Amino acid sequence: MKYLLDVNVLLQGIWKDHPDHEATFKWLQGKAVVVCPLAELGFIRVSTGALGAPMAETRQLLERFLSERNAGRIADDLPALGSMPKTSGQVTDHYLADLAQMHGIQLATFDQKISHPAVQSIG
Repeated sequence: MKYLLDVNVLLQGIWKDHPDHEATFKWLQGKAVVVCPLAELGFIRVSTGALGAPMAETRQLLERFLSERNAGRIADDLPALGSMPKTSGQVTDHYLADLAQMHGIQLATFDQKISHPAVQSIG
């Protein structure tokens, strides 16, 4: 099985000072993972915004993480209106889950509130 990594998995798996880094790192071992531009951009935005990390370091850590895991990439090739969230809070989560489903993979996330057949909650 391949897993599309949600932003929260990238944050927890990359930032060593995150309290759940070790558990996330263990879960990732041996998994076939992919990312998409939306998740990569979300990681960069949260890391450089809320976490206050420098842009160059953030980009370097993401690149190293993806290289070390031989992560694949999928395009954000599902039109935004092709996803049908019910609330504004579900927009990105459901888009990523629908995108994963369209590509025959699972969305790996720590968000336990996403009700979708293509979601693998890992937290």
